[in-house]
Amino acid sequence: MTTTHETTPRTQTPVFDSTAALLVKGYGWLPDLRRRAGGAPAVPVRLAGRRGVALHGSAAVEFFYDERHVRREGALPGPVLDTLFGQGAVHTLDGERHSARKALFTAVLKDEQRIAALVERAEEEWDRAEARWPEHEQVVFFDEAARILTRAVHGWAGVPLPDDDAEAAGTARDLVAMVDGFAAVGPRHLRARWARKRQEERLAPLVEEVRYAGAPSGQSTVVQAVAAHRDADGEQLDPHTGAVELLNLLRPTVAVAWFLTFAAHALHRWPEHRARLAEGAEYALAFAQEVRRFYPFAPFVGGLAATDTRWEDVPVPRGSVVLLDVYGHHHDPELWPEPYVFEPGRFTGRGATAVHDDLIPQGGGDPETGHRCPGEDVTVALLAALAPRLARLPHDVPDQDLSIPLHRIPTRPHSGYVMARVRPDRGGRRPEGRT
Repeated sequence: MTTTHETTPRTQTPVFDSTAALLVKGYGWLPDLRRRAGGAPAVPVRLAGRRGVALHGSAAVEFFYDERHVRREGALPGPVLDTLFGQGAVHTLDGERHSARKALFTAVLKDEQRIAALVERAEEEWDRAEARWPEHEQVVFFDEAARILTRAVHGWAGVPLPDDDAEAAGTARDLVAMVDGFAAVGPRHLRARWARKRQEERLAPLVEEVRYAGAPSGQSTVVQAVAAHRDADGEQLDPHTGAVELLNLLRPTVAVAWFLTFAAHALHRWPEHRARLAEGAEYALAFAQEVRRFYPFAPFVGGLAATDTRWEDVPVPRGSVVLLDVYGHHHDPELWPEPYVFEPGRFTGRGATAVHDDLIPQGGGDPETGHRCPGEDVTVALLAALAPRLARLPHDVPDQDLSIPLHRIPTRPHSGYVMARVRPDRGGRRPEGRT
C-alpha cells in the first residue's frame, strides 16, 4: 500500500497547541479536532509544544504500526514511563531490540495453556469473592474485580502475594493506580508514581532471587521466564528492568477490571444480554469484543515519525509526533455501522482477520512482531469467562452515578458500579453450553 503522496501541499495554517483542550475534552478531543477539519483522515496537531499529525482510519492503522514509518523509541513521555510502562520497557524499543524483548511476552501470553490456566485462577478467585459479597450491604465491583485479578495473576505468574487481605488489597490498589494516573496531573499522577516505585522495589529482588535459584526441572513460571530472558545483546535483564517487565505482565491483567466494570455497565443498561450470555462461548466472546469496541480505554496512541513523509497531503517530518485515533476509530460509522449501539451480534460470525484489522483497543498490527499488545487474547478470555458469571449474579443496583466522564483518561463508570444485596448464584458456575 502506498502511504506517501506527492501532491502539492495545501497552504499551511497556524497550528495551536492543544494540550489544554486535550485535558478538558479527553476522549472527545481528537474526534472533535477532526470534525472541525471536515472529517479529514489526517490533521496537524501540536501537543506540549511539539508539532505532529493525528491519523484516522484503517489505512492509518497499517501505516502507524509499520516501523518504517513510525518508531516508539523516545516517543513515550517521561510521565507515562514513570507510571504506566516503566523506564526501559518493551514499549520503548524498536527493531531487533523490540523483537527480542517482545518474544518474552508472546511466549507467555500467546500460549493457550497458560491463558487457560490464568482464566481458571480468575474463576476460582471470583468464586471466593462472590461467597463473601452477601456478607456486605454493598460492594464496589471495580474494586472487587481488581482484587480478584490481582490474586489470580500473582498466583499464575508465580509471584508471592501477602496472605494478609489488607496488604494484598494494597498491591491491587498500586496496580490500579499505575493505570489510573498515567494521563493525569496532580494527586492521581503522584499516586501512580509512588505505586510504581513501591512495586518495582518489591519485584526487583524477586527477579534476582529467582534467577540465582534457577527453574525447577520441568517447571517454568512466568517470573522464571522473565528472570531467564536474554535480550538481543545476549544479556539477561538487570533486576530493575526485570521488575518493569514483570509489572508489564501483572498490571495489564489487573487493568481488565476496567473492561469488566464496563461489562457490568452494559449489562445494567441493556439487560437483554444477560440471558444471551448463557447461550455459550461464541456469544460470550462476541460480548467481550463489543465491550472493548464500545467503551473507551485509550483515546489514542502515539509514536514518532521515522522518516520525512506525507500522509493524506499532510507533511510528517522525521521526529514529529504521530497520533493514531483509537476512540474515534471505534465510533466511526464508516467502520462500524451504528457505532453508538451496543451490539455484540456484530462480532458473531466475524473471522479473526476482520476483528484484527478493525478492532484496535490494544493496538494494531502483528502481535508477534509489532506493537500490538500480546495480552489481547488474555483480556478477551478473561472477559468472556467472567462476564457470564456477572450476568448470572443476583444483585441490586442502588441509585448511583454510573456516568462515564469522557474528560477523564482512563475513564470508567463514576461509581465503580456499586452492587447491593448480592445473593448467591443458584444457576451453577458455568452457563449452559460453555466448556
